[in-house]
Amino acid sequence: MKISAIINALNPMEVHGCPDIEISGINMDSRLVSDGDLFVAVKGTQADGHSYIPRALEQGAKALLVSASVSEIFGDAGVPEGITLIRVADTEAAVGVAATTFYGNPTEKLKLVGVTGTNGKTTIATVLYELFTAAGHRSGLCSTVCNYIGDRAVEATHTTPDPITLNRLLAEMVADGCEYAFMECSSHAIHQKRIGGLKFAGGIFTNLTRDHLDYHKTFENYRDAKKAFFDALAPEAFAVTNIDDRNGLFMLQNCPARHITYSTRAMADLRGHIVEESIEGMLLDINGTEVSVAFVGRFNVSNLLGVYGAAVALGMDPAEVLRLMSALRPVNGRFEAIRSPKGFSAIVDYAHTPDALENVLSSINEIVAGRGKVITVCGAGGNRDKGKRPLMAQEAARRSDRVIITSDNPRFEEPQDIINDMLAGLSDEDMQKTISIVDRREAIRCAAMMAQPGDVILVAGKGHEPYQDVKGVKHHFDDHEEIRKAFGI
Repeated sequence: MKISAIINALNPMEVHGCPDIEISGINMDSRLVSDGDLFVAVKGTQADGHSYIPRALEQGAKALLVSASVSEIFGDAGVPEGITLIRVADTEAAVGVAATTFYGNPTEKLKLVGVTGTNGKTTIATVLYELFTAAGHRSGLCSTVCNYIGDRAVEATHTTPDPITLNRLLAEMVADGCEYAFMECSSHAIHQKRIGGLKFAGGIFTNLTRDHLDYHKTFENYRDAKKAFFDALAPEAFAVTNIDDRNGLFMLQNCPARHITYSTRAMADLRGHIVEESIEGMLLDINGTEVSVAFVGRFNVSNLLGVYGAAVALGMDPAEVLRLMSALRPVNGRFEAIRSPKGFSAIVDYAHTPDALENVLSSINEIVAGRGKVITVCGAGGNRDKGKRPLMAQEAARRSDRVIITSDNPRFEEPQDIINDMLAGLSDEDMQKTISIVDRREAIRCAAMMAQPGDVILVAGKGHEPYQDVKGVKHHFDDHEEIRKAFGI
C-alpha cells in the first residue's frame, strides 16, 4: 500500500519525506518490524514507543507515525534520507485508523457487533457467534476465551487485541467470507483506542460493577470508558442495553444509534423471565414466547436477551432466533455443571468480581432451594484491584454454607497475602464457616470431601483458563480436570 492512503485517512499535522512510498506492513512493536514497514510510536502505560524508533529503523522501517516533533526525535539531524515521517497529535488515537486503512477497512465489508460491560461479554459474543454460525452465516469472534475466523480457532491473548492485530484478524475474516463478527470490547481497549477506526453495526451493554480500578482509578472513569463506545456508534447502528443495571440508560444518553432496551424486571423493548429452572437449564418466557435453554441463572436470562436483541436488530427472524438459541450450550467456564456419581454437583464459573459471585451464587441458591448446601471455592487474582478482594469474600460468605478461600492467579504476589486481604473482609460469624487452603488443587479436593448428596460446589474465578499464573509462569491447571479427579470420574 502507498503510505499516501494512510496520510489521507489521518489528516496529519505534518509529513516529511515522500508520501508515495510503498509500505509492506504496520507495527507498534519495534521487535516485529520488518523491511518496508510503517512503525507507529505510541506512548503507552509502560513505555514510550518513540524511544524505539532507532531500533525500528535498524529493522528496516521505511515510515514512521509519531506524535513527537522531528527535533525531539532526531535533533538537528532531521528525518533520515528515504524515511517518510507522519506526525499526528495522538498516535494512540491514530493507530487504529492507520491499521484499518492498511487492512482495507474490513468493517466496511462485514457487520461488527461490540459487547461491553463488566460481566457477560464472553457469553453474549460467543453465543451470537454460535447462533449466526448455526443459522448458516459465516462469522468471526474476538473473545477472552478464543478468537474464531469462521470455524478456525485462533488463540486469544487479550480480551480485545491491539488495533493492528485486531484489524489483521478482521481482514482475515473478510477474506474467509465472514458476513458478521462479534467482539468483546474491554474498558482498557476502549480507553486505549484499540477499536479506533472500526465501524460497528451495533453495540451491547451488559452491566457495570467494580472491576479494573487498578487501571481506571475511579468507578466513574471505568463507566465513562464504556460510555465512550456507545457515544461513538453511528446513527444507522443499534445500541442494545440492559436497563436492570442503573448505568444502562446512562449508556444511551447522547448515543446516536437506535436504542433497544432489555430487562428481566421492568418494562422494556425485550422482557424475559424464568418459568422453570434446574441445574441443567431453564424454561424462559421472552416477549411472550417460551423457549427452553441449556443456560442457568437470572444473569443468563439477561445475557440471552442481549443476544436476542442484537440478532433481531441484525435482521434475523425472532422465532428463528429462539429456535436456534434452544440448541446452544453454555460457554466454556461459564456456569458449567459437572455431576458427581455421589449425588452432588460442581459449577465451574469465571466469576472474579463481587457482582459476578453474587449473580452465580444467587442462581445456585435458587436451584438448591434449601435442599442442599452451597460450598464455594474462590480466590482473587494478584497484581489487580485489591479493593475487591474483601468484597468477594463477603459475597461468598453471605451466599454459601461453607467457603474455602484459595489461590487464583497470584501472578507476582504471595498467595497467602491475597488470601489474607480476602479474609480481612469477613466477620467473626463468617469466619466460622470459612477456611483457607493456599493450594487450589487441595481446596477443590476438600470441597468434594465436604459435599453430600444434593449439595452444589461453586469453583469460581478461573473458568476457561487452563493455567495458574505464578511469578510470570503459566503452569497447567484446569478447574474442570481437578473437579473430575476429586469426583473420581
